[in-house]
Amino acid sequence: MSAMANIVAYDGAATPVLHTFVAGAVVRNTDGSVTAYWKEANVSVPDIAQGKVQISLALQKSGIYRANTRVDIPVMEAIAGNNSSGYTAAPKVAFIDTVVTTGYFSQRDTITGRRLVRQLSTNIMNGVSTSVTPVTTGPIAELFDLLQMPS
Repeated sequence: MSAMANIVAYDGAATPVLHTFVAGAVVRNTDGSVTAYWKEANVSVPDIAQGKVQISLALQKSGIYRANTRVDIPVMEAIAGNNSSGYTAAPKVAFIDTVVTTGYFSQRDTITGRRLVRQLSTNIMNGVSTSVTPVTTGPIAELFDLLQMPS
């Protein structure tokens, strides 16, 4: 199990921007599941508008593992200036773009099987049609492949 570390990734903008999600907390929930949290620390936007990453692992009553990732990127309203009294509204979050990926794995499954389906899903999502070496480190790969959460 890896120690919790920052997640660094580029977005899909025309000129890609590097995002750093700062390691937050690992929470052991009362239902036995474990959830880890990361949040951006961008000094130019309010706390409520920071991007967030969350991963969780749960062994369901059926004996199937549920591995889940969630990425939330808030979008701020555009402030168009002030009103006739000179008042400018405080910035607010207009909406949040979210992507959730969930894997369901039998206790009888192997690391190789889980890695194969994770990499295939990643390649399909990314439009990759050539042979690539699967990523085997980092919080998402370890969650899906090893069924391990960061500490």
